[in-house]
Amino acid sequence: MRLACMFSSILLFGAAGLLLFISLQDPTDLAPQQGPGMKLNIRPQQPHKALPPGIFQDGDLKASLERLTSQAPRGRSLLEPDQPQSHPKTGARLRLLQRRRRLLIKKMPAAVTIPANSSSETFIQLGPQALDSHWVSLQQSQQERKRMMREACAKYRASSSRRAITPRHVSRIFVEDRHRVLYCEVPKAGCSNWKRVLMVLAGLASSTADIQHNTVHYGSALKRLDTFDRQGILHRLSTYTKMLFVREPFERLVSAFRDKFEHPNSYYHPVFGKAILARYRANASLEALRTGSGVRFPEFVQYLLDVHRPVGMDIHWDHVSRLCSPCLIDYDFVGKFESMEDDANFFLSLIHAPQNLTFPRFKDRHSQEARTTARIAHQYFAQLSALQRQRTYDFYYMDYLMFNYSKPFADLY
Repeated sequence: MRLACMFSSILLFGAAGLLLFISLQDPTDLAPQQGPGMKLNIRPQQPHKALPPGIFQDGDLKASLERLTSQAPRGRSLLEPDQPQSHPKTGARLRLLQRRRRLLIKKMPAAVTIPANSSSETFIQLGPQALDSHWVSLQQSQQERKRMMREACAKYRASSSRRAITPRHVSRIFVEDRHRVLYCEVPKAGCSNWKRVLMVLAGLASSTADIQHNTVHYGSALKRLDTFDRQGILHRLSTYTKMLFVREPFERLVSAFRDKFEHPNSYYHPVFGKAILARYRANASLEALRTGSGVRFPEFVQYLLDVHRPVGMDIHWDHVSRLCSPCLIDYDFVGKFESMEDDANFFLSLIHAPQNLTFPRFKDRHSQEARTTARIAHQYFAQLSALQRQRTYDFYYMDYLMFNYSKPFADLY
């Protein structure tokens, strides 16, 4: 009888010990063969629509990992088990999850927004196209251009930011109220076609191709910002999207010269041509002095660099920093003539322009003549001495610095 009691006690103690041992084990060690997508009592995820690479949605790997972590007991992470003796298969799966999670996070793009008007801290949110790497690249390019412009202003024009804005500072800015756009006109940097685009945006024309050159430049369809009272000027500067387009300064200068002096012109020949020939051409003919025709590029550059010019400056070759006051006005978008198609269509998408409106490609004047390129500009500047080239570069130095253009000749300093 005593033997039977002892045997029963041993069985009871054994059963109790077995239960205690089982209760102390990690549950993951008891279920090493669970199928993919199953984590203990977590239900498998429902399938979802595919996204572009690197973009997360609810129900994906990141969300699953976060849910798993949040359900772990306090002080324990399911991604980093505190049991060094965990099952080797389980450990391998966790390491794989961690590796996949790190790769996915590395591929996640940064949040993409464009400041519409930094002074009012409003933002334009990019639409689905921002998921495309090309659009992200364009946005990053905008950030870099604005950074370069602001750094140049802070270094060389620090006092400009403290000046009050006057009507003169905004006299080259055109207003489009429907889409809340302010465009600073830089001649020879696509300004004719930009004004065509603004007229279509304003509902003044159905197509850019329908708008003639004289309508663009001599009509009064588009309002200038300086025609508003002070309150109207400041309101638009603080709430509208402000943009300008620039061009490599030497190319812009040559383009202006070719347009104004190598073709018949009823204004530039008698006003500028006659004065330039009278001052800088020795033994000019009576016919040249009478008409002002036939100005040569070196003579034109002599006029440009002369501090005592016989006739004043003109917007077609004036500095961008004087035309648009970028150190005083915080532009939201800085486009370049050299990347016009990409920059222009990117800007139109940001302001939610009609999808059928794109920047026109046609040449406004002298359409049979080749556009001024870097090669053509070099041919014209080859007519100058090294000193004249250097002085011309110095004349446009702030434009080169502010808009990050490279030196066009190796001997410039």
